[in-house]
Amino acid sequence: MTRRNTPTGQKTVAEKPSAGLLTGSRRSHEDNAPVSRAVVVAAALFSVAFGFRGRFLDLGLSYEASLPAPTRQLMRLPLPSLPMQNVYGKLRIWKLITSLFAFSSTPELIFGAALLYYFRVFERQIGSNKYSVFIVFSTAVSVLLQILSLAYLKGPSLNPLTSGPYGLIFASYIPFFFDIPITTKFRIFGLRLSDKSFIYLSGLQLLFSSGWRSIIPGLSGILAGLLYRLNIFGIRRLKGVHPTTEDPMESSIATLVSMGFDRGSAIRALALTNYDVNLASNILLEAQSM
Repeated sequence: MTRRNTPTGQKTVAEKPSAGLLTGSRRSHEDNAPVSRAVVVAAALFSVAFGFRGRFLDLGLSYEASLPAPTRQLMRLPLPSLPMQNVYGKLRIWKLITSLFAFSSTPELIFGAALLYYFRVFERQIGSNKYSVFIVFSTAVSVLLQILSLAYLKGPSLNPLTSGPYGLIFASYIPFFFDIPITTKFRIFGLRLSDKSFIYLSGLQLLFSSGWRSIIPGLSGILAGLLYRLNIFGIRRLKGVHPTTEDPMESSIATLVSMGFDRGSAIRALALTNYDVNLASNILLEAQSM
C-alpha cells in the first residue's frame, strides 16, 4: 500500500494497489503453454479415436505369459493386449506410443485432461524447451519402471496396465507438492482443505480408477518425478536446467509467474508483502477480481 501526501492537518489516505498494476498482462500468459496444449489435444484425440472404434482393450502395457491363448481363455485370464514381443519383435512401436497418450475410459480422460491442463503452469515457469525435457524423461522412466514391474510381478490381473500419460501426470505432482504454494484454506464439514486439495483428490481418483492396473503407472510416474527433481541422471542440466540453489526472491517471483501473473505485478506484490508468496498471491487474485 502507498501513502498520498496531503496538506498539513489532514490525515494521510492509504491507497490499495490498483488492479491494473498488479495483474498486468496475465491473459497473455494463459496461452503461453504450447507443449502442454499439444499433449492435452493428443490425449483427447487418441482417446476419442480408440473409444469410437471400441479398441480400448488394445492399449496398455502387459506381460506376455507363457500360457497359450486357448488355455488362458479357458482359465478366464485376460489376453495380453500389448505384449513385449509386439513392441520389439514385431516392431509395433506405434502401439506403445498410442498407449502413452490414449486413456482407456471416459472418466480417466476427463480427470487426466483436466490435470494435464492445470499442470501447464510448470511449462510457463521453466519454458517450453525445459518442459519438453521433463515430459520425455518422466514418460520414458515411467514406461521403463512399468515394464520392470510387470516382469517382476507377472500377475495376470495386471494385464494390461491402464494406458494414458500417467507418467507425466503423476510426475507433475512432485513439483506441484514442492513448488506451488497454498493460496486459500477453508473447511468443509470440519475438514481442513485448501485450493490444492481438489488437485490431489483428482489425482487419487485417477490413481485408483482401475486398481493395481492404474496404481502401478501412477507410482511409476511419481518415482520418475522424484528422479527428475533429485537430478539423479543429470537430466536437469539439459536445456539450461541447473540444479543449483535458486535465489529466494527469484524463486518467489517464478512461483507467481507460474500461476499466470506477469513478472512486474509479481515483484510489486512481493514487495508489498515482504516477499510472502501466499499473501502476494492473495493480493494478486483479489486485484484481478476487482
